[in-house]
Amino acid sequence: MSESFQPGDARRFENAIRRFDEENARDPNSERSDGVDRPRELVYSQWLTDWVLKLCPEASEELRLGARCQHLCRWMVPRDSYPMTRGGYLQWREGLKKFHAQRAGEILREVGYPAEIISKVQNLNLKKGFPHDPESRVLEDALCLVFLERQFGQLASKTTDDKMINALQKAWKKMTPEAQKLAQQLTYNFREKGLLEQAFGKTE
Repeated sequence: MSESFQPGDARRFENAIRRFDEENARDPNSERSDGVDRPRELVYSQWLTDWVLKLCPEASEELRLGARCQHLCRWMVPRDSYPMTRGGYLQWREGLKKFHAQRAGEILREVGYPAEIISKVQNLNLKKGFPHDPESRVLEDALCLVFLERQFGQLASKTTDDKMINALQKAWKKMTPEAQKLAQQLTYNFREKGLLEQAFGKTE
C-alpha cells in the first residue's frame, strides 16, 4: 500500500488482497515475468494493479480490490467449456465476468467486507458502469494497456492480421485519450508496429 492510501480497515484490505493472490497462485498455467515462471493469473493481477495505480494513484479501495480480482481463478472456466463459435465466445466472456464476481464476493464476505463494498467491486468485475462510471473507465484502460504491453505480441504471433487489427480497433475505442497516449509510448516490435499502423489507419 502507498503511504497516502488508507483503506477503511487496513487488516481487512490486506487479507482480501492476500486471499485473491492465494487463489490466483493456484493457476496451473505459467507466465514468465522478470525471467521467472509464475502462476499466470497471479502475474496478470499484479500487472493490472500496477496499471490501475499508474493511471489513478488515488484509486479507491473498491477499485484496487476490483483490479486484483478481475480475472480471479480464470483458468477454472476454460474457453472450450462453451461452444467454439463466435456466439460461444461471447457466452464464455459473460460467464467469466459472473464467475469472477461470484468468487470475489465470496472472498470479500469471508474477510469481513460489507455488502455495499462487495457490490461495488462486483460491479467492476461485471463492467456494469462502463463507460459512464469513472472507476470502470480506469479499469478498462488498465485492461487495454496490459493487453498492449504484455499480450499483444504473443497473440499476434498466432492470429491473422485481420483479426488482430479488429481487436486493436475495439480496444482503442474503449480507451480514454490519456490511456491512448500511454499506449503510444509503449515499445512494439516491427510486426506489432505494422499492425498498429494498419489498425489506426482504418479508424475514423
